[in-house]
Amino acid sequence: MTAETQYNGLKDYDPEAGSAADGRLEEDTLYQQCSNPAKLAMPPKRPLPPSTTSASTYTSFPITDRSSRFLAIYSPILSAEALQAQDEVKSATHRIAAWRQPSTQRALSSQRLFDIGHDDDGEKYGGKALETVLASLDVEGAVVVARWYGGVMLGPVRFEHIKDCAKDAIKQYLEEEEKKAKRVKVEEDETRRQELIRVLSERDRSISVLRDLLAEKQQRGGAQEAQKSSPAKVPEYAKLSLPTLASLERARDATIGWILKQIEKAEAAQEEPSKDLKPEFEDAGQSCGDVEKWDDGVNKAFEAAQSPQQPGT
Repeated sequence: MTAETQYNGLKDYDPEAGSAADGRLEEDTLYQQCSNPAKLAMPPKRPLPPSTTSASTYTSFPITDRSSRFLAIYSPILSAEALQAQDEVKSATHRIAAWRQPSTQRALSSQRLFDIGHDDDGEKYGGKALETVLASLDVEGAVVVARWYGGVMLGPVRFEHIKDCAKDAIKQYLEEEEKKAKRVKVEEDETRRQELIRVLSERDRSISVLRDLLAEKQQRGGAQEAQKSSPAKVPEYAKLSLPTLASLERARDATIGWILKQIEKAEAAQEEPSKDLKPEFEDAGQSCGDVEKWDDGVNKAFEAAQSPQQPGT
């Protein structure tokens, strides 16, 4: 009978709030064995794969209670079998395991599916308790909690030790991931800062060129007071924060847009005098079908307007 079958036959048991009688179910058998010195030796366990070491494992601080010792190992990558074969837990009385991996099946909704399972390894209901820890912390991977039995029955409190060890190991992983994420964000922010510094320098040069062009257009239009802009003081962008640089970029873009509109107005003002002549001499070129005839009509109208009027005509 597998550990999963044992659990399915006792679905009414809740490891979170099990009674003392239920909690001592497995320990009673162990106590009977320990009461006879001849039965102290544990039965041989199933063979495990060779021990592996990996930087992706996270070990909890041990918990000791009345000579029993608990220790957890978590990995987001290694399998439960590989964790059970670690040197740190090979000598344990129980190597309780649980795993939670993304499922290859697809759900109709956006909810993610997981392949979950556990191995009590003689500590009944211990594996299911570890499953709840993986789900509550929303992590993927496998966790193993080793228990070295010290000869004293602990009752249901042992499940709290099992879960606390697992949480400790998993939280070490989560804290490291959080630190990695912060380092990545700092690197991304610095890359963005350098890019904004480069862009702002280009914007400043563009603004200077556009301002000079605007002053030139305004002078041609008769605005003699317009003068070329003096070199603006360049801010020390390297000392500014990312949000400030981003705000300055938006401000520079708005400035460029405003100057371009002013240049358009200045160019439109230069074209106004030639447009004002059209109503006054409209009759002279009304019948003209092309630009040349229009210009000829305008010239004749100018000559007639400037010549003295003859009497009686």
